[in-house]
Amino acid sequence: MDVWVVMRDFSLTIYTKLLQALKQAGYAFYTFEDWCDGHARGRFVILRHDVDLKAENSLATARIEAELGVRASYYFRVVPQSNQPEIIRAIANLGHEIGYHYEDLSLFNGDAEKSIEHFKTQLAHFRQFYPVRTICMHGSPTSKWDNKDLWNKYNYRDYEVVGEPYFDFLNNETVQGVSYLTDTARMWDGDKYNVRDKRTNLDADNQHVSIHSTANFVNWLSSKPTNNILMITTHPQRWTNNLNQWLAELVMQTLKNAIKRLIIIGRS
Repeated sequence: MDVWVVMRDFSLTIYTKLLQALKQAGYAFYTFEDWCDGHARGRFVILRHDVDLKAENSLATARIEAELGVRASYYFRVVPQSNQPEIIRAIANLGHEIGYHYEDLSLFNGDAEKSIEHFKTQLAHFRQFYPVRTICMHGSPTSKWDNKDLWNKYNYRDYEVVGEPYFDFLNNETVQGVSYLTDTARMWDGDKYNVRDKRTNLDADNQHVSIHSTANFVNWLSSKPTNNILMITTHPQRWTNNLNQWLAELVMQTLKNAIKRLIIIGRS
């Protein structure tokens, strides 16, 4: 792998290499909705994107995926930096799944009744662009409210939602042998900076994967890993070939990591 790509991790160039390496390693790509419907079989990866900011970056990754014949799941927040209707439509038209990246409980300071009303309104909003059937919580690391706790009082299945990855896939004890990799903290092994985007109930058969850079990830895939089920979460705001944007994201994420580390220490 050339020096430029190694130096520019989180570029679209190396993202393309990661997708190619997954395909070469024999992984089939399914959306989370596909898995919920029972269509995912064999050696597969669920590619999930949390669109927190810079929605235009998500369109760039979606186009790369479409060119490679890959379908992914894109979860959009209600904030304007994410909730860009024309971009959402364009990504749906490329064949990708659209979902709601909900953060209602943190938006309404733990008020469950206001949160569920807001949830229903926003779910209807995103269903203008795609028949949304899966949702995924936003971590809201600076909030004391865990958005998943909304479902302590309500049931998302009552709203024609068939799946939420933290309940139905990542922390479901009946789902065996899953390896979860996320670019939270702008690295693939950023657990110490990770407030809520993690597995809490690891099954006995889970094969832990320790990978730092995307180059490490590609090399691991070339070693013919025995892990047959992967969920990969990316935040497309991090991935760009624009040097100024890339540098700005690096600086901002370094600051965020320091803040999140303090939050984790304070809550421990």
